[in-house]
This record gives sequence, C-alpha cells and structure tokens, in this order.
Amino acid sequence: MSFFNNFRFRSSKRKNVANSTGIYQSGSQNSSSTSLPSRRSSTLGSAAGGISAPQQSTSSVSKRSPQINYQPLFLNSAYVRAALVKGSFQTIVELPKYVDLNEWLALNIFEFNSYLTQFCSTLSEFITPETCPTMNAGPGYDYLWIDNNRQPIRLPASTYIEYTLSWISSKFDDQTLFPTRQGVPFPPNFTSVVKGIYVQLFRIFAHIYHTHFDKIVHLSLEPHWNSFFCHFISFGKTYNLIDRTEMAPLASLIQNFEAQQKIKVA
Repeated sequence: MSFFNNFRFRSSKRKNVANSTGIYQSGSQNSSSTSLPSRRSSTLGSAAGGISAPQQSTSSVSKRSPQINYQPLFLNSAYVRAALVKGSFQTIVELPKYVDLNEWLALNIFEFNSYLTQFCSTLSEFITPETCPTMNAGPGYDYLWIDNNRQPIRLPASTYIEYTLSWISSKFDDQTLFPTRQGVPFPPNFTSVVKGIYVQLFRIFAHIYHTHFDKIVHLSLEPHWNSFFCHFISFGKTYNLIDRTEMAPLASLIQNFEAQQKIKVA
C-alpha cells in the first residue's frame, strides 16, 4: 500500500511516533520465533461461501446472556501488569504542536491497523473456523457481519477479521478519504471515517483478548500486546473515537489500566 510511503506528514514528529510504536513489533526476548513478521504473510482462513465483503458499514453486535463468574485470563494479576512501557501513554497521543489534527488521526489509525494486522498474522494459525466459529468477544458479545443485502450474519472470526482488514484497506486506498497529495484536503466527514475504522480495530482487540490471550502468553507477547492496547485506547479516548458502550467487552481491562495510570481516566 502506498499510503504510508506517500503520507504527507513529514515532520520529525512522525519519526518519533514510528519509533515509539515500533516496540510492538518486537517478539519475546527468550525466543526468536515469536518475532512479528514485517508484513502480513498469510490469510486468516477461508471466506464463507457466497458471502462477499460489503463496501460500506461492516458489522453489528449480538448480545447474549453472560456467564456467571467468568474471569478472563487477561485480568490475571500476573498478566494484566505486563507491559513494555511504564507510566502513562498520554504524552505520546497528544497532538504535536503545529501538526494538523486530521494528519495526526490519519497517521495513527494507519499505524494501529498496521501493527494489529501483524499480530493477527502471528496468531493466524489459531484463528480458524474450527476454533472460532463466531466473532466472539467474551460472554454476551458476538459481532455480526452486515452482508450486501444489509442482513446481519454470523461469520467465523477468521472470515470476519479478513473482511474487516480488507474493508479498512479499501478506506486507506481511497484518495477521497485519505488524500496523499499536498494541498488536497481531508473530507468533511473524515473524523467519522476514522471512528468507523477505530471501532472495527477495537473489535479485533476484544476478540483476541477474550479468545486468544492464552496464545499471546504462550508466545511471551503479553507485554507487547498490553502496551499496544494501552496506546490504542489512550489515543481513542483522547480524540473521542469510540463510545463507552462499544468498549464494554474490555471495560474491566481498561479500568485496570486506568488504575495503573497507564491510561488517563476520562
């Protein structure tokens, strides 16, 4: 994709952000096999037959009755404090001086998508139609895909994620939404576009935390994953990119990170 290479934000701040977010690419210090690939090298499973990815809005939420006494692994004290970075992420999400807000939103949402895609690639062998027949985000939450007939359907998580990443990629490639030429303005609805992408990225985070965090731990990636998520949420909260209701599947985790002062309390 040419968007990142042609991105208009050329100041030294861009290099600082790239360096700070690059920490999430590192694998375990104990094993080279856990290093994240530089590009997404494999798909996340086969698409469901007869279903094509829509060009517009992507999904809805199906709520089920939550299980009683459900305690997710990611809230275990041994893991919830695992992090690469100490202190608050607020300082690296604040809008740099003299930088256009839309440029800042575009750069960060692109990089969040890039790093999350790499994590998905690392976990791709575990995200299959057999292991994840639905896009589940813990007790009470299944994400449904909206098909071309505007009907909500259940998809395997691998297919849902594949469609989501493809949908996001199409947004980045759209010059009317993410212009790369100097002097071409962002569209009036640009913040809404970024919010739509951000919500979809959050849903992938939620699925991985609830369904594949044990694999994150097995690969010794929990410090990278937690730090990446704290950065992601700090940015979203700072620029009001997501509603609190959307964050419900990971509300307890976010509150824990707030208590640790990694994320600023709203």
